Amino acid sequence: MPTKKTTPDVILMIVTFMLLAVGLTMVYSASAIWADYKFDDSFFFAKRQMLFAGVGIIAMFFIMNVDYWTWRTWAKVLIIVCFVLLLLVLIPGIGNVRNGSRSWIGVGAFSVQPSEFMKLAMIVFMAKFLSEKQKLITSFRKGLVPSLGLVFLAFGLIMLQPDLGTGTVMVGTCVVMIFIAGARISHFVWFGVAGLAGFVALVLSAPYRIKRITSFLDPWEDPLGSGFQIIQSLYAIGPGGLFGLGLGQSRQKFFYLPEPQTDFIFAILAEELGFIGGSFVILLFALLLWRGIRIALGAPDLYGSFLAVGIIAMVAIQVMINIGVVTGLMPVTGITLPFLSYGGSSLTLMLMAIGVLLNISRYARY
Repeated sequence: MPTKKTTPDVILMIVTFMLLAVGLTMVYSASAIWADYKFDDSFFFAKRQMLFAGVGIIAMFFIMNVDYWTWRTWAKVLIIVCFVLLLLVLIPGIGNVRNGSRSWIGVGAFSVQPSEFMKLAMIVFMAKFLSEKQKLITSFRKGLVPSLGLVFLAFGLIMLQPDLGTGTVMVGTCVVMIFIAGARISHFVWFGVAGLAGFVALVLSAPYRIKRITSFLDPWEDPLGSGFQIIQSLYAIGPGGLFGLGLGQSRQKFFYLPEPQTDFIFAILAEELGFIGGSFVILLFALLLWRGIRIALGAPDLYGSFLAVGIIAMVAIQVMINIGVVTGLMPVTGITLPFLSYGGSSLTLMLMAIGVLLNISRYARY
């Protein structure tokens, strides 16, 4: 085991806390009206997000002090546990249905979303597999098929909930890791064709997904139906201008944009803080990704490098999809904005992932 440095990456930690502070502020600002109307408590969502943040910070600091090689030892156990949870969540009476998806296990605010934790477990397992089998990754049968086969098995279980957004992030993250490991581009072309065909089949199998595609192309064709969310999101971003309407002054959170504290929180942020505020948040994400890339390049072994790459890819893909959806550049899908959107499982998972990254930084040479 390489010699460990005494301090983790300070810049990464500061950026993480800055994003978390922005997120807690915007969750309250975006949700206060809806929370007061539905629960007679304007702090309903903010208090829960603070609780999740507290749990996540404790987990982050704990994991930051656990040598990342520990996760390599427990990789198989973690992936098996997550597969079991993905099966359990599909059982009526165990899995809870929210917004049409059976994705949660637990009671009320203390529910967890197994698919979120599968993303991190898959990263840990794939980092172990790729670091041990890197020489085989150029082989279609011995390297690429076993690795992607496991990924698509998890994706299939997630789609039974269904949760296309989380599944897409997981698959995209693993594809980035496999590509970095040295897989042949020609193999990716074949899998890309098969994946595109599968994606088309998934879209055609569910009418609401077809509506999301058509609303993405022309949201004003059905402004009160499938195009409603994206239209209201653009109505929030547009008036924000350069400096915004002011913190707490959003108009779209007054029952126009549905549940603005979740997937569309960036629209409220852009409305209240303007182009400057939105750009600042994007800059913070860019800094986080930059530090993560430096950590991956400086990691003392392949396992640490692949683990760091997976975590950074997960954050980057999620940010790009969420902001792409909010700004009308991509079809609507249920993807949270890391550290900002309301959601206990997502926030806790992201802080845990940062904890792993911080631990790797204690060994990295840069």
